[in-house]
Amino acid sequence: MLLDFEVQRCTRRCAATDRPLEHGELCYSVLESQGAEIVRKDYCAEAWQGPPQEAFGWWKSRIPEPSAKKIKLAPNEVLLELFDQLSEQPDRADMRYVLALLLMRRRVLRVETPGEATHQPADNDVETIAVYCPKREATYELPAVMPSETRIDEIQQQLSELLIADAA
Repeated sequence: MLLDFEVQRCTRRCAATDRPLEHGELCYSVLESQGAEIVRKDYCAEAWQGPPQEAFGWWKSRIPEPSAKKIKLAPNEVLLELFDQLSEQPDRADMRYVLALLLMRRRVLRVETPGEATHQPADNDVETIAVYCPKREATYELPAVMPSETRIDEIQQQLSELLIADAA
């Protein structure tokens, strides 16, 4: 059974300290499965101690300034094409996972079993996630590879250069 879920907007409050997150402030957001619900929690940089064990996705961002322009991403077809290309590049599995999360947020992909990863055979022992694309009527299974701290900034820069208008 395929399920779609809504990711709530940034709470603009730190989940650890309950203090307001200010415009321009660095913050971390995580997605956790709590029963049938997907819950988003936001953390200020000072309170961030890494993603909780129950998190199935997380990212680093800034609280936007009130006057900030809305980011204009590439069309969904372009994102899907990059997603396909990355499937042939195992050394960029973390980037493909981040792109899959973006595509889920844009409702281009859906998690087949939200919050529950499957496991491949023991010789590979890599956690995977199954996603479905209604437009293509295709299911994809990909490694749930969280980027390392050093790769986060690299991936963000690469995706910005590839997918955001006027990013370069």
